Amino acid sequence: MAVTVGLAGAGRRASEAYAPSLASCPGIDFAGVWSRSPQSTRDLAARYSVPAFGRYDEMLDHCDAVAFAVPPPAQSDLAVIAAGRSKAVLLGRPIAGDLAGAEDLNDVVTAHHVVSQIALTWRYATAVREFLSREIKRTHPLGGSGRLISAALATGTSAPPWRVEYGVLMDMGTDLLDVLDAALGRTLVIRAHGERSGWVGLMLEHEGGRYSEASMCATASADEPPRAQTEIFGSGGSAMIDCAGVAGPDAIQTMFGEFADAVENRTPHELDVRRGLHLQELLDAAGTDLLATT
Repeated sequence: MAVTVGLAGAGRRASEAYAPSLASCPGIDFAGVWSRSPQSTRDLAARYSVPAFGRYDEMLDHCDAVAFAVPPPAQSDLAVIAAGRSKAVLLGRPIAGDLAGAEDLNDVVTAHHVVSQIALTWRYATAVREFLSREIKRTHPLGGSGRLISAALATGTSAPPWRVEYGVLMDMGTDLLDVLDAALGRTLVIRAHGERSGWVGLMLEHEGGRYSEASMCATASADEPPRAQTEIFGSGGSAMIDCAGVAGPDAIQTMFGEFADAVENRTPHELDVRRGLHLQELLDAAGTDLLATT
């Protein structure tokens, strides 16, 4: 049987990425849309001939799971309600607006034994999975580096206000931290310097005595080609990948397919709420450093 999934949110991510995948995923029955913008909700729902719910609780009455495409502070509050009603949750990253929200969400998901999954899009791309499972082993890694350059949050872009306010670290920086953490081992210590809305530098200490550095900026010139490079070094050589170039629509489709399987079979996913909490802890520590330097 198909898993019924409701969509919370009707903005760009919901309309351009999530709704098409929900409508086309073989294991999913697209239950409908809810958002705080009634007109956007109706427009998106009509495009896929699914119900437009006027109340969030009403959508929860008609689905097994919820996919969230809303700002992180709103997501943690809404997901707590869904998990409290034993609905599976597909969460955007970061999973909350702050560490307290992430901890509360983790507690409720855990207490209700709810299936959870995080939309760390790069990790669902075939090339990234091969990089982590095969290329990294070949290098016998000792350390690495990451670089993220983008114009996504530059002045004049159409980025949502919350993304501009949070800056690159809380946005795409979450994905970069996740890949470095997956490649080199769990991050134990993180230090940050720079400016939240400009250039951010990170130094990471991983378990097993490995180290990495990362630099990121999302206010580059629009003429600058976007990149999200991760390079790992070790006694066996080096391996590099540009995650921005390999994580396309197929990764989104894979993500929803795996979510449907996890919900139907009630099996945990590697990228669950606990992973989201770990990344939120790193973001919180790095954000504290950035505040101390301003």
